[in-house]
Amino acid sequence: MSTSRSLFPAGVVTLILAATAGGWFAGRSPTTVAPAPTPVFAGSSSCAGCHAQAYAQWQASQHALAMLPAGGEAVLGPFDGTVYTEGQTTSRFFRRDGRYFVNTDGPDGKSTDFEVTHTFGLYPLQQYLVPFRDGRLQSLGVAFDTRPPALGGQRWFHLYPGQGLKAGNPLHWTGIDQTWNYQCADCHSTNLRKNFDAATGGYATTWSEISVGCEACHGPASNHLTWAGRKEGWQGLEATLGLSNRLDEREGIAWAHGKAGSPGTAVRSAPRTSSREIETCARCHARRGQYSDVIHAGDNWLDAFRPALLEPDLYYPDGQQRDEVYTWGSFVQSRMHAAGVTCADCHDPHTEQLRVPGNGVCAQCHVPAVFDTTAHHHHEPGSKGAECAACHMPTTIYMGVDARHDHSLRIPRPDRSVALGTPNACNACHGERNSQWAADVLAGWYPERKPGFQGFGEAFAAAEDGDPSAAPALLSLSADPAQPALVRASAIARAQGYLSPATVSGIQRALADPDALVRATAAEALSSADPGLRAEQLSPLLGDPVRLVRMAAARSLAGEPESRLLPDERGRFTAALDEWSAGQRFNADRPEALSSLGTLQFERGNVQEAIAAYRAALDRDPTFVQAALNLADAQRSAGDEVSAEQTLRQAVAISPGTAAAHHALGLALVRAGRKTDALLALQKAHALDAGNARFAYVYGVAQSDTGDPAGALATLRDALKLHPTDPDLRGALAAYGGSPP
Repeated sequence: MSTSRSLFPAGVVTLILAATAGGWFAGRSPTTVAPAPTPVFAGSSSCAGCHAQAYAQWQASQHALAMLPAGGEAVLGPFDGTVYTEGQTTSRFFRRDGRYFVNTDGPDGKSTDFEVTHTFGLYPLQQYLVPFRDGRLQSLGVAFDTRPPALGGQRWFHLYPGQGLKAGNPLHWTGIDQTWNYQCADCHSTNLRKNFDAATGGYATTWSEISVGCEACHGPASNHLTWAGRKEGWQGLEATLGLSNRLDEREGIAWAHGKAGSPGTAVRSAPRTSSREIETCARCHARRGQYSDVIHAGDNWLDAFRPALLEPDLYYPDGQQRDEVYTWGSFVQSRMHAAGVTCADCHDPHTEQLRVPGNGVCAQCHVPAVFDTTAHHHHEPGSKGAECAACHMPTTIYMGVDARHDHSLRIPRPDRSVALGTPNACNACHGERNSQWAADVLAGWYPERKPGFQGFGEAFAAAEDGDPSAAPALLSLSADPAQPALVRASAIARAQGYLSPATVSGIQRALADPDALVRATAAEALSSADPGLRAEQLSPLLGDPVRLVRMAAARSLAGEPESRLLPDERGRFTAALDEWSAGQRFNADRPEALSSLGTLQFERGNVQEAIAAYRAALDRDPTFVQAALNLADAQRSAGDEVSAEQTLRQAVAISPGTAAAHHALGLALVRAGRKTDALLALQKAHALDAGNARFAYVYGVAQSDTGDPAGALATLRDALKLHPTDPDLRGALAAYGGSPP
């Protein structure tokens, strides 16, 4: 098992006795100065003696049962010969010699017996893992619905029904997107080390505990245990030295009524000054990328993780959950987070249950006489509409059966549904009525209603539509300290699409933001700005205390700007870029990381190294189209147009439903002067993704250039209906003598 690095900053001398193989040095006094031993993981059972109640609560939690060896009560699905069929694939679940097996289609498409060695998850579904010789554990696409029969459970079901997944598809259970070591392991185990070997393509993954143990949240316990075993004269030392991840944001805190705030709502007795508890939860309860596993609970999570912003494919413009984003990104944009609420205010961290069931959990702060009344919720008491969560935390079903609450804790806004097409809690229940009806009803209930805490929906929607007027609103959001940091960072990311002197100036100001995620996003947003400006503005961030910021600054400086750095800046640049590269190599089991390494080489003028990296990405996953597009660009840059076209044709053959591949092939054929073939490829791209303004624009221009002006006008007008402010579409339509739709 890998040893873990110390939680203490390098060089810090702490008041603690040095440990030896035989125990503590005899005769030393509590004031002896010695370096703290490197903490190691001791296992959850070591916590039971002093923390019996918490340990017992944890044992029955989904954390403790997040992943287990297959056997006994751990396996909830019936491995009794049951057969499940999805499309043309049949899976049979059975036992042999006391072990668990499934007969299903393997990586070669043939039905084979595979042993199931681990269960994965508990409720409302359980998945099953199959080991492969290269160290992978693969998650079966057929899962067991563990809900009671009355809720439709106790059945096998497929996580991707109707998709006809076959071997070779990344989503097939044998594919790269179902590899436990990358996709799931870090959040379902304790002290996990992925240990991917890029040379062999295999894993030697290790862990301290197979499931989520005490130390996953509190950090390695060895120093804490030593302190606990030597209490005399050492009281308070743990808090001084931080021998474990003390989640103490709520310690000594009360929520009191009568202070400044809305009537009936409690106010925190003292402001929350840290986010350690929330960030500990965020490591797994956030949509994020990971670039290191040498990090413990309590460390700055941005030294190993990059949380997703409020991106259009993940969230609706107003911040409501769209894709499977878990919890953190929703919660930190909420009024509750701004008021100082932490995860453990509502959830018991050991049982994982609500501290009080139902509306009671909200009544901890919101007086029932004000809020849990018909005058407030306008529904029959005891009905679904009278539940706080139904209106303020509506659910979305993921993984077929898992209804997850949106933790943005928002006021329902059906008026935004009318204007922006976003969902709302009212129509989630009243699906037979439209959003205008719901908006009218709420306007009648609350003639002077408040708009809610999330006020960025209109600006984000305008940006997603390519509306030039979005830029000032985005800059205003990014500069507003009252906005959540995630919102400010997301506004900056969107402003990157509107680079101008004004937006660049606004993004520059964000480089000094107190929040590290905002600084990192601003550094990324300047990646296409003037090289000289980047060298001047980003070099100070190369020494930022947070790794994510250093990495973002270095990556945006790579290429032409790095040549403009001062001599004393180049060492910091090299170190920070090495950190970025190490983060990509950590994910060398993924094509995205290998492709990113290739793009770095390409931007630094190392074309052949870039080509090698792109090829490695395609070796890892031939269906990863972006690597093929990048490879074609690199081949063309090297003067090899023939190979570039071959690469694009292969991408189209492997991923015929990917519009970007057809579009890139069409552009290559235009450059080759083969206009007829190019038009067919561009037409295909537009047909596959009719909502893409760029594809519509290029196809319309190609139609005009090949003698079909009427077709060009029709294409451009149709696209303008979806993107009425797009400057390229409007300019082309005007140039061809057309009028807007």
